[in-house]
Formats: sequence, structure tokens, C-alpha cells
Amino acid sequence: MPKATSQKRLNRDHARQQQRPMVEEEVIAAQLKALVTPAITAQENYYRQLGMRDRILNLPFMVAAILTLLWRDVASVREMTRMLGREGFLWCSPTQVTQQAISQRFLTFPAELFERVFKELLPEFQKRWLSRIKRPLPDSIQFASGKFERIWACDGSTLEAIFRKLNSLEDVPIGKLAGKMGVVIDLITRLPVAIWFRENPKASDVNFESDILNIIMSKTLILLDRGFYHFRFWQQLVDKEVHFITRLKKGAALEIKQIFTDSYSIRDRLVRMGSGTQKTPYITVRLVEIRSGKAWHSYLTSVIDPLILPPYVVADLYGKRWRIEEAFNTVKRLLGLSYLWTGSINGIQLQLWGTWLFYAVLVDLGDAIADELALPFDRISLEMTYRGLYHFYVAHQKGLATDPVLYFAAKENQDLGVVKTIRKPNVKLIIAPFPESANRHINFFFDQSPQVRLTTASQA
Repeated sequence: MPKATSQKRLNRDHARQQQRPMVEEEVIAAQLKALVTPAITAQENYYRQLGMRDRILNLPFMVAAILTLLWRDVASVREMTRMLGREGFLWCSPTQVTQQAISQRFLTFPAELFERVFKELLPEFQKRWLSRIKRPLPDSIQFASGKFERIWACDGSTLEAIFRKLNSLEDVPIGKLAGKMGVVIDLITRLPVAIWFRENPKASDVNFESDILNIIMSKTLILLDRGFYHFRFWQQLVDKEVHFITRLKKGAALEIKQIFTDSYSIRDRLVRMGSGTQKTPYITVRLVEIRSGKAWHSYLTSVIDPLILPPYVVADLYGKRWRIEEAFNTVKRLLGLSYLWTGSINGIQLQLWGTWLFYAVLVDLGDAIADELALPFDRISLEMTYRGLYHFYVAHQKGLATDPVLYFAAKENQDLGVVKTIRKPNVKLIIAPFPESANRHINFFFDQSPQVRLTTASQA
């Protein structure tokens, strides 16, 4: 019998690859400068109000430093210090600064300044999104946007363990999780709406409920995972004229009040849930159940009128909630938020805001490419766009390209993988409010997103 061997379990999120930093591309650098500089300038008065001196490691430098760490995939603050001394980066000229000074700056520089820069930029990103009209929206988003002014998705995600620390933080326990972030994503623009940070990594998602209620406005549809399965919170949303879609928990008690549709593959009913207590008040919602093979997928929504949100639209919209998971995957795996530069709370928040800022820049670039190609945003790979920046740099140096959007959209550059390959047929979404007759020849299946799709029986 072979001898069992014990292998140390590795956290692949912490498998930081050894790499050389990418070179700075002057076109991208100029675009970043034009986009970010006005937001930095707008915060200079507040910077001085905090008593911060206008020295070398000031707000413009810190924004440039963090964007460079992310954009050029710099492995460490030490490597960035070498780059600053020899070539400079973005709008920072070559400057001799010690690695200890920059590391100390990460400990003390107010993270709220980055938060303010980020929020200052969001309206500009939204304005740029509105200027693009050629890329189509998903059918369910297009339909629901005619009923609601905003379609949001909200979720929480635990940050990875702190495993690289400065000497001044030697007392921080090894493996301590860095905290938890709550994020709201606009599913129409795909841009972040709000980001919150909690030091306690074990904090429940319900801790973000008050934050959501503070920012959410009427005529908003919000997609919630089961971490927000809280009747009182649902009622508070409804009281603010906000609607939600979530998943039904197994074994939930409910009382059927009205039946809209009851067929082989779909059940759409009005139900009452809760016990009438302060914690679990009575609430009337719609229960939409979609059959997939032998399984039923159950959704709850406060939109009780099928004419406003038909059952298949409810299911397809909830599948779009997966887009926030894709956003977490991008910021943590691709942009390195799973690899924390410092163990200080302030440093973690600096990296958090900086990463989401660069994520918004990447989404803006991806949306511009989608519009140039007249393709849905979901067809654009943010990962391959990010990795393709190197190829654009080479082409620009050879005089073969001047605009990154046109470069990535060019037919001869499709081998870069920026446009995703269609793996399943795109079938038109059924928007009938009472689709009993349509259900006789319809089967459902779920893709890897898991976004709901439709296909006829002959295509299944």
C-alpha cells in the first residue's frame, strides 16, 4: 500500500507570481492623467483642511503610486521605489525617495482622500457611459430599465488573509483576515455605486443594510443574495419605494394568496411570509419558480404585478446578480486585492479604494470597446483587455496604433481574446406576463454565470 503523503494546503489567492512590471504606455498614461487629475484637484482644499503638508508624498503622488502598482502589475512597494528613482511614473517625475518613507506613507495617508477621489470620478464615468449608444443592453436589463431608474446588485466579500506586513506591524497575528467589503454595482453601467469596509471579517452582510438604506432611492430595483434574507429589511426597502429580487430559502413558510401562472415549467404566485413579529413582519411578495430539468429554481420579488416584471424576466434578472461576483473576481484575482501590500487598516483601505478606482477605469475602457464593436458589454473580457495593454504598447511604439479602443476593436487583433467566444446560442427572452401557452415547448438551462437562458425543446 503506498505511503500517504501529506501536502501543505495552499491558498491559490495568495500565490503571488513573480513578475517584472509592465512598461508605461504614454497614451494610456495621458488618458489616466486627463481623467484623474480634475478629481485630485477637487480634493486639494480638503487635503489642506486635514493639515496635510504639500510635500513629495502628497495626494497626486499617492494616487499615481497606487494606480501604477495596479496598472503596471508592480510586485512590491520596493520595486515601485526603484521605478520612481529611475524613470518616474504617470505625472510623477523621477524622484529619490526611500522605500521606508513610502511604506510609512501607506500607514498614515488618509484613506478617505482616496474615497473622495473615487466618488468624484463616478459621475464622469457615468457621463462617458451615457455618451455611448451603439452597444446593446441585455434583454432583461433593457426591459426592466423601462420600469426602474436604477438596477443594482449588492453583496459582501471577505478580504483575504494578511500575510505580508511591515516591521511596524509585527504584532499582527499571521493569517488574520483583513476585513470585509460591501459593494453595490450598477447593472446597467456596470460601474460601482458604493463601497463600504468593515474591520471584522466575520461581519454578516446584514451589517451593510443601513448603508444600503442610506444611499438607495425610489424607483430602484436591487438584486440581493440570501445574505440579506431579512424581512424587516425587505419591508424598509418597500417603504422607500424600492423593489428587490432574491432567492427563496429552503423550507421557508409561506401562505399562497393568489396564483398568476401554474404550469409544467413555471409557477408564479403571490404569497405572504413572516410571523408578524418586529423581527419578521408579515410581507407580501411574489414567488416565481422556474423548472430546470427535475429541479425548481425559486425567486422572491416585491414586484407583485407580472405586467411590470414578467416571471422569465425576474429569473433572468436574478441571473445578472452574478455580475457582482465577477467584479469581485476581477478586483481580487486580476487586480491583486487578494494580495495585500500592508497589514494596517489604513493601508488596506488605500488599496481597496485604489483597486476599485482602477476597476472603474477598466470597465470604462471595456465599455468603449463594446460600443465601438456594437456588442454587449458581457462579450468583452476585462481580463484580456487588461493583459492586452502590453500588446497595445508594443504596437504604439512601432507606430502601428494610437488609440487603445480602436486597437482592441480591430479585426486583426481579435486573437487577443478581448471579445469572448459565444459558447451557447443567444435566444430571445420571453417577456409574456402570463406565459402559460409559451411554456408548453420551453425548456430552461443555466449557464456558468449562472444566467438564465431559454431554448426550444429541439435545441436543448
